[in-house]
Amino acid sequence: MTDLNKLTEAIIGAAIEVHQRLGPGLLETAYRKCLAYELRKRGFEVVEERPIPVVYDEVHLECGFRADLLVNRSVVVELKAKTAIHPVDKAQTLSHLRLMNLQVGLLANFHEVKLVDGLHRIVNNFKENP
Repeated sequence: MTDLNKLTEAIIGAAIEVHQRLGPGLLETAYRKCLAYELRKRGFEVVEERPIPVVYDEVHLECGFRADLLVNRSVVVELKAKTAIHPVDKAQTLSHLRLMNLQVGLLANFHEVKLVDGLHRIVNNFKENP
């Protein structure tokens, strides 16, 4: 098991804890704040709403996107609180990974009755460590 796998497992565990305590039906910002708090409480480095620059040749946008959470400078966590995850949500998470040159991200929809039904692991050219 790689360090990224262990990290994503820990993030999922924290997300499940937040979801069990709060339940579905709140705004995305509430889940983001509470998950960031829970992850920090567990000893992780968390950056909220991290700007993601977009570079296209000579075009530089300092803040083309914002990642909901960046954990240990390694995993992007995108949070949703909506009826269903759409393909564009997965594409957005993958775009964040590409722009940040990261391998793994999590997309979590807190609107689900059971969070596990709303969890998606997104990979960008993921490679296992030997």
